[in-house]
Amino acid sequence: ACSPVLQAARGYARPVTKKKKDIPSHLDDLPPTLLKKDYANLPIMSSVDDVVKRLLSLEMASQKEKLKVKTQQLVEKVRRSPSDNGSFEVQGKLKREGYFAILTAKIRTLEEHLQRHPKDTKNRRLMLMDVDRRRKMLGYLRRVNYSTFENTCKQLEIHYSPPQPYTRHVTKRWLVKKALCIKVFQEKQKLKAAERLKQRREWQARARAAREQQE
Repeated sequence: ACSPVLQAARGYARPVTKKKKDIPSHLDDLPPTLLKKDYANLPIMSSVDDVVKRLLSLEMASQKEKLKVKTQQLVEKVRRSPSDNGSFEVQGKLKREGYFAILTAKIRTLEEHLQRHPKDTKNRRLMLMDVDRRRKMLGYLRRVNYSTFENTCKQLEIHYSPPQPYTRHVTKRWLVKKALCIKVFQEKQKLKAAERLKQRREWQARARAAREQQE
């Protein structure tokens, strides 16, 4: 037995354990009894034991396997019909099934990861690249087929914001540089025009000489 002072000192010297943030995930709505993607469509699964079903369900699955099931659900949302694998919103520009669904699931997973690890610059860069790629593809879909674009954003719960127009801060140095570039361009165009006129006259002289020889 030790003195109360020593016990208090030991309790004070213990390291403080930080509580982890309870961050909601976009995979929380998946039911745990749902089977994994590789075993969901097998006919034998209807006759197997309950213990085997539990082992092959999402209750025992990793985050990667849950992400596959979630991506498949998003693909089914944007697909027009069960046999439609060729629509733009499903395939995407790279001819992949579920292009928008794959990007959306990946972006949301990276967002949750960055909430837990905000100093992970590599995954932050990857997430921004995927967001930019998805914005470009959605912008093209918006110009080509607005109804399909609206349905895709609604089904995948995407808030599309068009890119801001590029604006340059006009300074005196930039104006002088622009005027110099315009002047150089104009002088170069004059030199090219003189060379073209010289070449045209040479061609006309050759053609005239050829006609005189034939006569």
